[in-house]
Amino acid sequence: MLEVKNLQVFYGDAQALWDVSIRVRPKEICTLVGANGAGKTTLLKAICGLVPVGTGSVSLLEKDLNAVPANERVSLGLSMVPEGRKIFTGMTVEENLKIGAYVNKVWNHREDLLEQNYALFPRLRERRRQLGGTLSGGERQMLAIARALMSEPDLLFLDEPSLGLSPKFVEHVMEIVRSINEQGVTILLVEQNINIALGVAQRGYVLESGRIVMQDSADVLLANPHVKEAYLGM
Repeated sequence: MLEVKNLQVFYGDAQALWDVSIRVRPKEICTLVGANGAGKTTLLKAICGLVPVGTGSVSLLEKDLNAVPANERVSLGLSMVPEGRKIFTGMTVEENLKIGAYVNKVWNHREDLLEQNYALFPRLRERRRQLGGTLSGGERQMLAIARALMSEPDLLFLDEPSLGLSPKFVEHVMEIVRSINEQGVTILLVEQNINIALGVAQRGYVLESGRIVMQDSADVLLANPHVKEAYLGM
């Protein structure tokens, strides 16, 4: 579904990614894990067209994305939930959600999409007239995910969805991630918390200092001695 080949990204003279290649298969949950500063968010932004690519290629459903503007990639089926949630705090929950349905392919049935997301996130229905800025951290994460789903993506990027949430709410968010995947949405999950990420994903990649150093099934990565030592403190 998604194929990234030999991607290199620079911030000025500083190189952030070196020859990164990953593949995300249809209908799976794939995870990209690594420490803070490893380049995980940079990779997502490069795929979404938010930072320029030095060399390498990105394709979605066999369509080359390198020449596609960032705003048009949503129409092609790609949606991202950014780190830190980044909702519109001065707008209501429902206004935030409707912004997620701005692409032409879904605008005419946005009311149906609202109902689908309210069914998935009942708390958002209760809060639909509240300003985003009045929500708790967990509710904001729900809203950010629901807003991304309003464009009916084929591929959903989740950047650090557990960040700043209580353990109980993290568990709830991961249940939602599984539910979204069961509805047919392919997911690329980016996380520092490797236990959480590999617990929900089928496959994973380990990114260290801008390079992919490991890839395998989630179970194999969890059992890997380097992963245990470097990320799980074992």
